Amino acid sequence: MESEIKEKDLVVDVSANEVRLALMENHRLIELNRESTQGHSYSVGDVFLGRVKKLLPALNAAFVDIGDSKEAFVHYLDLGLHFDAFDKFVKETNPNRDSKEIFSNIKFGPILGKEGRIEDHLKVGQMIMVQITKEPISTKGSRLSAEISLAGRNIVLLPFSDKVSVSQKITTKEEKRRLEALMKSILPVNYGAIIRTAAEGKNAAVLVSEVRSLIAKWEGSWKALARSKGVQLLFTECSKTTAMLRDLLNDSFSNVFVNDEDVYEDTRAYISEISPEQEKIVKLYDGKEPIFDHFEVNRQIKSSFGKIVPMKQGAYLVIETTEALNVIDVNSGIRAKTNDQEENSFEVNKIAAEEIARQLRLRDMGGIVIVDFIDMDTQAHRNDLFKFMQDLMATDRAKHNVLPLTKFGLMQITRQRIRPVTQIDTREQCPLCHGTGKIAPTAVIDEEIERKIAYWSGEKGMKALTVKVSPILGAYLTRGLNSFLRKWKRKYKCKISMLEDSSFTILQNEIYNEKGEALE
Repeated sequence: MESEIKEKDLVVDVSANEVRLALMENHRLIELNRESTQGHSYSVGDVFLGRVKKLLPALNAAFVDIGDSKEAFVHYLDLGLHFDAFDKFVKETNPNRDSKEIFSNIKFGPILGKEGRIEDHLKVGQMIMVQITKEPISTKGSRLSAEISLAGRNIVLLPFSDKVSVSQKITTKEEKRRLEALMKSILPVNYGAIIRTAAEGKNAAVLVSEVRSLIAKWEGSWKALARSKGVQLLFTECSKTTAMLRDLLNDSFSNVFVNDEDVYEDTRAYISEISPEQEKIVKLYDGKEPIFDHFEVNRQIKSSFGKIVPMKQGAYLVIETTEALNVIDVNSGIRAKTNDQEENSFEVNKIAAEEIARQLRLRDMGGIVIVDFIDMDTQAHRNDLFKFMQDLMATDRAKHNVLPLTKFGLMQITRQRIRPVTQIDTREQCPLCHGTGKIAPTAVIDEEIERKIAYWSGEKGMKALTVKVSPILGAYLTRGLNSFLRKWKRKYKCKISMLEDSSFTILQNEIYNEKGEALE
């Protein structure tokens, strides 16, 4: 059916400090990610050479220093089946020996048993190669695994493994056998792989190319490992932009809009590598208004991240996030479609279920989520709502489990928690008093901006300036034939552009030079 077709767009906003990624489904925001460009942030998939700081025999685990202010945590069961091979490789690698020869000559010993003890394999001060599986959350450091894997679009490469496994979602036996035989024929010694669902139907050339690029990435980290045995980042899995494209890219992806030329070129190159026929979906955005304003992302952020989330016809959600769990309360508000209270409650609960499934992805809420739906007397309605929620959650990439409603109308959802919940404070400080309760005369806002223009164009001699303001202030400064903007251009003999940003508070204003750099 036409209504079931979902159009996916990825909007990438690149700024000086961070890259923001908005995944839109039928022009509706369903995922929001941020990636800092200042220094290194500790992200899932990053591989480090860490130092064991402390053993915890009671927990059968250890704390590991990976350079973060919070010590990371690795459990014995996360050391992997062939930890001894990784450990030997770390110890034997040095600048005077061929790392490739060391890697290929390491023989697998017996696999680590489930009942083993961590103190038999690690000691304080030991260097260990680890990969982040869960980002730092609250007071806890990163969760680590010593079983390194490199995820690609079609394949997950497993160093120090001798197994090839195929995704269970590939159901055709002939295709499973073809992919398994192909992978075994192209993998060098001491490499294994997991064949992902996306590999189904792909020809040998595509898979060979991907295996080579993943091996090159893994082997590219060996120089740093051989050169220094100190705590260091060996390699990052990939940027959040390419990670999202790697996991989500399919025929329903219609556009990737990027507002930065370098990121645009990198994204285009990545897509041409993993899916050449879709290279044309990447588009460089060069519009005058901010990219998140143009695609109405900022407006949706403001309406979706508050404590109260409005829905159709007066219904709304109240969302509270605590350290232990997330609580969502469903309220019907003024909505009353029918006089039948039971039917009305069922309809509101279905609308709420759709928004809750979206909110879980949008805020990346993890751990335990308790939903207090509106009470329904009919068991059939409770069962239907449970199945409806399961269907809505089926497209969620995070591992999750949905339990049936209790007799009190509560539904429990558990969702994989690998990074902190995204929290954006949508409340704005009073733009007039800035929280003090006292305001300056509003009539002098034009004078304040003019003083800035006079300083930068007059004293500093700049010939082109951009004034970024809220839409309300922009309308005030540009209204009429003899607007403030025209007066300033004539008076200061300076090219002045006005840029409106809906994320600005009413009287907020900033001045930029012609290179787009903010002037303080």
